[in-house]
Amino acid sequence: MTALLLAATPAAPLLLLAALAVPRLRARATGLLWLAPLPGLACALLAAGGAPLLFYPRLSLTLSLDGPSALLLGAASLLWLAASVYARAYMPPDGLVRFAAWWLPTMAGSLGVFVAGDLVSFYLVFALASLPAWGLVIHDRTARAWSAGATYLMLTVLGEAALLAAFALLAASAPGETLAIAEVLPHLAAAPLRDVTIGLLVLGFGLKAGLVPLHVWLPLAHPAAPMPASAVLSGAIIKAGVIGLVRFLPPGATPVGWGEALVVIGFATAFWGVAAGVTQRNPKTVLAYSSVSQMGVVAAAIGMGIVLGLATTPASAAFYALHHVLAKGALFLAVGVAATCGGRARAWVLLPAIVLALGFGGMPLTGGWLAKEAVKPELGGGIAGMLSAASAAGSTLLMLHFVRRLAAGSAAEDAARPAPALLLPWLGMAAAALLLPWALAPGAAPLDAGSIAKALWPVLAGAALFALLVRWGASLPVVPEGDVILLARRVLHGLAPTGPALMRAEQALRAWPVAGLALLLLALLLGLAMAAA
Repeated sequence: MTALLLAATPAAPLLLLAALAVPRLRARATGLLWLAPLPGLACALLAAGGAPLLFYPRLSLTLSLDGPSALLLGAASLLWLAASVYARAYMPPDGLVRFAAWWLPTMAGSLGVFVAGDLVSFYLVFALASLPAWGLVIHDRTARAWSAGATYLMLTVLGEAALLAAFALLAASAPGETLAIAEVLPHLAAAPLRDVTIGLLVLGFGLKAGLVPLHVWLPLAHPAAPMPASAVLSGAIIKAGVIGLVRFLPPGATPVGWGEALVVIGFATAFWGVAAGVTQRNPKTVLAYSSVSQMGVVAAAIGMGIVLGLATTPASAAFYALHHVLAKGALFLAVGVAATCGGRARAWVLLPAIVLALGFGGMPLTGGWLAKEAVKPELGGGIAGMLSAASAAGSTLLMLHFVRRLAAGSAAEDAARPAPALLLPWLGMAAAALLLPWALAPGAAPLDAGSIAKALWPVLAGAALFALLVRWGASLPVVPEGDVILLARRVLHGLAPTGPALMRAEQALRAWPVAGLALLLLALLLGLAMAAA
């Protein structure tokens, strides 16, 4: 039973994708999108810690599920389920088949990364979670969507190349032919190119998780994509980067220096996400920058776990990310529901949205409060504790700003009402974000007055900052979506005088003899590097 669930997790969406290729099954397949993530949900509930599925013993190619992966797999499956129901009502009928053709392979990869137990299968499903998502970003075929898709694809290919190189170095550093992640990682510490390998892993996974300065695809892709795609891009797909950092950089086996680097990168990401997000007007862009900020906190927690050598860090970081999957996915769905709500019906969106928004700042008794309590061993004291509290205040500020923009985007007609197929997935995800963390919390919540007061002050500080934002926020300069990539484009524009020389070089390299010699030289250099390893 365990083996069947492990295999069905990535296979079910691919089987439904195959049904789309059969004209007489196409309409039925699009109506059954919600079925595709169910094996992943069952796998998270029933297969965690069970016997792995070994499908190629010689290289130890396996599918398996540990505790942290099960948490994220269950949350991601639930979001894919809700978003699939939502998409059926949200997408126009003439575009649903094309949407599903990109939706299903992305889902297969997004869920598959949590069960992949070796380098080959992990790389394949990670690529599957990344590359087909380009079709979701450019779905509307607007100029904005094409531009966002081009940036997304460029950075995705960069991340895939970094991971491919890192995995090749990991395989080269391990004795024998095994490619199992659990058997390869112990040999990383003694590898000659250890720091190069870890740097490539941080680059590849950090890009997917949205760490600064590689975060720019999030605020570009999320506003351009359709609403259900934005929900899974921010809620589920970026968790491929989180599970990569958790599994490939475990505490005790990763050098402390890299943990310190992750802490610095993480907090820089957390504060930049807030600073850029409060200047935005589009609620989807605000949510995108909020995801950047929250993934920065996760990275900082992972980094501090490495510095302190805490064996519980993978589980606590996964629990923090689980709350983000549920709450952020719900809030993206709320944006689409709000646009169809008028009059008193706005309360169905705004009231739950306020509770979820305050949860990101650690409002006591919310799921976000439990998430922040889970990473207290990593971020509860010293400078890290102060920075974590400051980031909680910033998150409160940013999410209250989101609620304000959400209210501004509500339908003007008082009689406007959302379709049940839009409203129910939103309310279901909101309820899951509030209740599931209580059922899955790794420890008992501290309900004493002192702990609650300590958690409450960053929320109050963030609310005070929000009052100042309302008063003087109009004078803030707007950070353009994509921020640092625009600076890079200006630098490239400044290099325009070198264009003719670059064109001549390109024409020379197009010649087959020159290209062949360049490829041979590259192969020789790669061979020397592998021999040195």
